[in-house]
This record gives sequence, C-alpha cells and structure tokens, in this order.
Amino acid sequence: MGNSSQFSYFTLSAYLGYSGLLKYLFFMIVMALYILIVCSNIMLIVVICINRSLHEPMYLFLCSLFVNEVFGSTGLFPLLLVQILSEVHTVSASLCLLQVFCIYTYAAGEFATLSVMSYDRYLSICHPLQYNTLMTHNKVATLIALAWLIPFIIVLILTLLILPLPQCGNIIDKVYCDNYSLVKLACSDTTVNNVYGLIAMVSTIICPVILIFYTYIKILKVCFSGSKQTRQKAVSTCTPHLASMLNFCFGCSFEVFQSRFNMNNVHITLRIFLSVYFLTCQPLLSPVLYGLNLSKISRICKRMVCRTQQVIQ
Repeated sequence: MGNSSQFSYFTLSAYLGYSGLLKYLFFMIVMALYILIVCSNIMLIVVICINRSLHEPMYLFLCSLFVNEVFGSTGLFPLLLVQILSEVHTVSASLCLLQVFCIYTYAAGEFATLSVMSYDRYLSICHPLQYNTLMTHNKVATLIALAWLIPFIIVLILTLLILPLPQCGNIIDKVYCDNYSLVKLACSDTTVNNVYGLIAMVSTIICPVILIFYTYIKILKVCFSGSKQTRQKAVSTCTPHLASMLNFCFGCSFEVFQSRFNMNNVHITLRIFLSVYFLTCQPLLSPVLYGLNLSKISRICKRMVCRTQQVIQ
C-alpha cells in the first residue's frame, strides 16, 4: 500500500495537447454541439408542454427524456469546454464528484425512461382497449417520478461511497470524472464499492434492458399476428424508441469496456470520442428521432417554424 491521502483535485490526463488555433477550433465545435443539444431538446420540451394535443402519456414520457438529455449533456459539456481552453487539466474533488453524480444519474435515468416508454408502447399496442384505463394520468406521473427518483437515490449512494476512500493518486485517464476511475485510485479495500457498483449496474442497466426486450418481443408477436394497421402503428412509434435504445446501449457498452479492459491498442482520439459518445450522440439523436419521426410533433414544429418566418418577414 502506497502513501494515501485525500486529494483536493484530480488531473484529467486524456486531454490532447492542442494549442493555438486548433484548440479554439475544438472549443467552437464542442460549444456548437452543446448549443445544438440544448436548443433542440428544449424546443421539443416547449412544444410538448404548450400543446394540449400532446399531453398524452407517450409525449409526456418523451418530455422527461428530453429533460434528461439536457441534464446529461450539462453534466459534461461546461467542464469539457473549460478544460479545452485550460493549460492545466485539473478539476476540484467536489466538482469531480458532482460530475460523477450527474453523468451516472443521466445514464441510469435514460435507461429508466426508455424502459417506461417501452412499457407504454406495450400497453398501447398489445392492450389497446384497456390502454386508457391502465395508463392513467396518476400512473404517468408516478412512472416519471420513479424514473428520476430511483436513479437519483442509487447514484447518490454510489457517489457517497467514494467520499471516505483514501487515494494513492489523482490522475484520471479520461476527459471527465467517472466512478470506476476514482475507485481504482483508492488505497483501501473497495469491496463495498465494487459490490454496490455491480448491484447498481444490474438495477439501472440490465433490468431495464431486459424489460425493454421483453416488451418488444410481446409487441412483435402482436404485430405478426395482427392487422396491417397494427403493424404500421408499431413501426411508426416503436422504431425511434428502439433505435434510441440500441444507440445508447452501444455508447454505454464501450464506456464499460474501456473502464474494465486495456484499450491502449485503440487510438487515443477514437477512445476519447467513444468515451463521450453516449453523452453527445444520444442527446443529439433523440430530438431527431422523435421530432422528425412522430407525425404530431413534426407537424407542430413545422407550424411553429412557419409562424416564426412570417413574423420575421
């Protein structure tokens, strides 16, 4: 066991040493991505909130999803922008823990919301006559609250378990702080952290994914045995959700593999891109998938754009 202490800051060592105009170019690209993510998701949140025709369970769950996209990207991008311009890539211990909490809550909340959405689609397609009875406004509010509260509590405990750990180092080989990197720096026994981390992963990732696949198996059975109208409804409403889930699973899978296995044979630029994939591409993809593919939302967005153009003219 080496010398241990509680460090007041951590060094993010994965930042590439770009300087001059190249550094500002990366800053502008990342800033543009963040603005695009925030504006596109907030626009859809506003569209759903102000249009009573969209106050249906599916769109309310989508609104919760868009809020989570803004929350997750905000957990990454502000600090990322500061670090790109900074000469010394350090972050205070408290800010590092806050980022861990925000990013992991976002990831757990994304899986929870996607599983709730799959359950909603399952009831809508497999039990259409009982849908309004089964999916009441109170039940919608409860499901949205649980999709936020459960990840919040699980990740809060995960983050608090890091606090008492004495560290033998303060170098994190990433562009942001994550739980596994902090636990690896600990000098003391981390059995509790590892066991709870496994429990958290099962409850926030594996269980929701199993639920999503189970509901889609049921939906597919109904589609193959149902009418053409049923199949069209399933395709129009389920395709964006399934694409979103697969995309997010891909991003999270690479992040888990990178944390657990030696990825030095992969170029560092590719490793950095893939490590932030689930925090950048998912918030960008969700507004495109749901805003363009769901006819109700796309029609309202087009009307809003046309009205704006008329006002400007």
